[in-house]
Amino acid sequence: MTIFDQDMLDELNLLVKFPTDSLLQGLKIHHDASQSMVNAASRLYAKGLITQPDGGYLTDLGIDLADHSRHLQSALCNRKSSH
Repeated sequence: MTIFDQDMLDELNLLVKFPTDSLLQGLKIHHDASQSMVNAASRLYAKGLITQPDGGYLTDLGIDLADHSRHLQSALCNRKSSH
């Protein structure tokens, strides 16, 4: 069974940081960003999810995955424990 490793978590965290208000808004990973975020952006670019290795815009697939990531984040954060 595959679990979310740290690289995947970094990628998910970066995906949910992209603006949701407009597809004309992107994200720029600055030189002072953590190395994990720089690496996550590079991997997302290599996977075809963002348009630039340092951010840019979400591709169509990136938009879909960012939406799924936000749903997952919302479901996990907002659930009350029944214990």
